[in-house]
Amino acid sequence: MCTKKKREMRLGLINLMICVFLVTSNLGLTVALTNNSSQIKNICEFPAIFNFGDSNSDTGGLTAVYGQALPPNGQTFFGKPVGRFCDGRLVIDFVAESLGLPYLSAYLDSIGSNFSHGANFATAGSTIRPQNTTITQSGYSPISLDIQYAEYYKFYKESQVVRNQGGVFEELLPKEGYFTRALYTFDIGQNDITAGYKLNLTTEQVKASIPDIINQFAKVVRGVYAQGGRSFWIHNTGPLGCLPYMLDHFLLTAAQVDEFGCASPLNEVSQYYNSQLEDIVTQLRRDLPLASITFVDIYSIKLKLITQAKRHGFEKPLVACCGIGGKYNFNNTMRCGSTEIVNGKEILVAKSCDNPSKRIIWDGIHYTEAANKWIVDQIMKDSSYTNPSIPLEMACQKLN
Repeated sequence: MCTKKKREMRLGLINLMICVFLVTSNLGLTVALTNNSSQIKNICEFPAIFNFGDSNSDTGGLTAVYGQALPPNGQTFFGKPVGRFCDGRLVIDFVAESLGLPYLSAYLDSIGSNFSHGANFATAGSTIRPQNTTITQSGYSPISLDIQYAEYYKFYKESQVVRNQGGVFEELLPKEGYFTRALYTFDIGQNDITAGYKLNLTTEQVKASIPDIINQFAKVVRGVYAQGGRSFWIHNTGPLGCLPYMLDHFLLTAAQVDEFGCASPLNEVSQYYNSQLEDIVTQLRRDLPLASITFVDIYSIKLKLITQAKRHGFEKPLVACCGIGGKYNFNNTMRCGSTEIVNGKEILVAKSCDNPSKRIIWDGIHYTEAANKWIVDQIMKDSSYTNPSIPLEMACQKLN
């Protein structure tokens, strides 16, 4: 009898535990579903992207003015040169893809362009501060960030006047409401740092120029905000000391080269610039109360890729895929796509490596499509690279 009672009590206890488990499991499921539903509601539906930058995000601005990029640029994805200094897609292209938007047309390219979902004001060689040289003297674009903003302002003011004429203009230009709801992306600053070094400034002199560079950057962000821009996605600059064109330019001592072959002084300046940029972003959040500003640590992502290349399926991280000669397969006078006349025939001499998908650096300055995709994949799957920690599709949410 005693044994029977114990058995019944044990069964009752087991049944109670099962009930508790089922209730808590269902409760957890309900909470999870509720959280997911809330998250889905908070996903931003960006109707357009307006991009400002340099060659890291130029989709045809510079080539619209100075002539198309040479083959083999574009070979991997587009099958031909399409205004990008890369074998295929850039980071901005993958960002557009992830948001379900078409690739951005360059503002300066009037032939066959469609601006219904945004425009790209970036040009290769652009700096934040205006340069007091011509492009033939220094290689830097005259279309600095202030000029890019002037282009944007003109586009913002005049696009609706033209669009209201109806017909094809309605299909090629953004709706008026898109400007406030758009994502504004910035990837610029690399050339401001390298310009100082090319003028033979010391590292301390380059650092001294950075506060003014940052202030001019902030001025443009404020300008876009004044025109109704609310969602900003800002990239810092990458590890310049790991790029072949910079490594080839400097005579470095052994003490200045780190264990991965990168130039430590150049990377330190990049980090200093990035810290100043992050500080101004913090200030902009205070000053622009309706803005959602996301700071993206591109530096850490690119450094991780370069220093852990083999682990991630890449090889020769400091050697250009497309180029000719030297330790880094880079020659500043014969860049990717350069040709020579041999026996009366034009021969491509600065050509692509056999497998760009295994390489990080495309032409000594820019990254390959494979590297660009890897970079965006890290941003998408690891929110620790963004401040605030927020996925791209929720970058309109003000969490700061």
